[in-house]
Amino acid sequence: MSIAVILSIIALQIAYVTLLSVRFILMVKGFRYIAALMSAVEIGIYVTGFKLVLDNLNQPVNLAVYCLGYAAGVLLGVRIEERLALGYIAIQVITKDEIAHLADTLRSKGYGVTRWVGEGREGPRWVHTVVLPRKRQQQLFADVLAEDPNAFIVSYEPKVFHGGFLARRS
Repeated sequence: MSIAVILSIIALQIAYVTLLSVRFILMVKGFRYIAALMSAVEIGIYVTGFKLVLDNLNQPVNLAVYCLGYAAGVLLGVRIEERLALGYIAIQVITKDEIAHLADTLRSKGYGVTRWVGEGREGPRWVHTVVLPRKRQQQLFADVLAEDPNAFIVSYEPKVFHGGFLARRS
């Protein structure tokens, strides 16, 4: 068993699956050309790593390392995508009537907020919707929770939007 082969398999597999994970996410978010370019690099790494395992099948540890490298690559790919935080996120914040000032507070911090009155099980609620770049999501959560630690917050990823606060800022 060659330690150089094992390290090569680990490195190639982590690189391959990391690229695969990031490429898939880029493709889903509409970055088609970058994803296509990444796939060319990705397949070269895959073929090289797989050949290394096949050439050394007499050592079962190589296959185990290949599989573990795959898992590590998935984790690293997801982590990279979280750091890139591509695209937009829509956040819905629901607060009690006493927090009616939340929209003004968020607007003063640069967020575009649409709000309306909703009806909850225990009475009226303010429903706030904010669409923003994903990179700002954690800051919005912190800003909301600083005003209302009991706020109900839901986020989802919009596929398409048109007009509004974000379009005017661009």
